[in-house]
Amino acid sequence: MNWLPDYNYILASKSPRRQELLRELGISFRVETLDVDESYPGNLYREEIAVYLAELKAKPFNGKLTGNDLLITADTIVWLNGEVFGKPVDRNDAVEILRKLSDNEHQVISGVCLTSAQKQKSFFSVSNVRFKKLSDSEINFYIEEYKPYDKAGAYGIQEWIGYIGITHIEGSFFNVMGLPVQQLYSQILQF
Repeated sequence: MNWLPDYNYILASKSPRRQELLRELGISFRVETLDVDESYPGNLYREEIAVYLAELKAKPFNGKLTGNDLLITADTIVWLNGEVFGKPVDRNDAVEILRKLSDNEHQVISGVCLTSAQKQKSFFSVSNVRFKKLSDSEINFYIEEYKPYDKAGAYGIQEWIGYIGITHIEGSFFNVMGLPVQQLYSQILQF
């Protein structure tokens, strides 16, 4: 028995983690992505960036959704002391990001946008994550072995670095993976 409304769910994300989390929520969906320039206005702050990007990913679908379609778009950023970390551009960037996150608490913020042919609703989730002091050898090992170039903040909480490095998390674990599924579930029920 599925508790969720009977929509034709579409996930606009190539992220294997988001796809896995949505499957585990019991949702049957298809993946459809359209290319979007993911730049955002410089005056946006924290959660505004994540929500803006989630809504931006929905824009190419305007006029393409019909009847019972429900589009899910999402974006996750890492925020530390006023600085935004998205996906690292290369190895050096990944090292630099992880050095900054080391021995610090940062926020992982996911913006999620639900869009149908009739309406749109956006929300966000914030999780606080603290890393121990990471050694350069730990950072280098992680980057070499896991190549976290497709992850905001250059890490996956569900990978080795999360096992050995994260000392505290406040908020949704799944949000840190890229999709706040508990909140998504309740938002779909209210949609």
